[in-house]
Amino acid sequence: MAKKVVATLKKSGGQNVAKVIKMVKNPETGAYQFKEAIIDKDFAKDFFSNK
Repeated sequence: MAKKVVATLKKSGGQNVAKVIKMVKNPETGAYQFKEAIIDKDFAKDFFSNK
């Protein structure tokens, strides 16, 4: 799966997107979960600032 994502990001239209991964703590169990998304580079700071 990772190869497909990397190949997609290297296409001509894929220069403005980034794959972002954020670690979020579950308040009920205390366990950490990972949230990942492929978003536009302009919205990367918004992704990390939101809980």
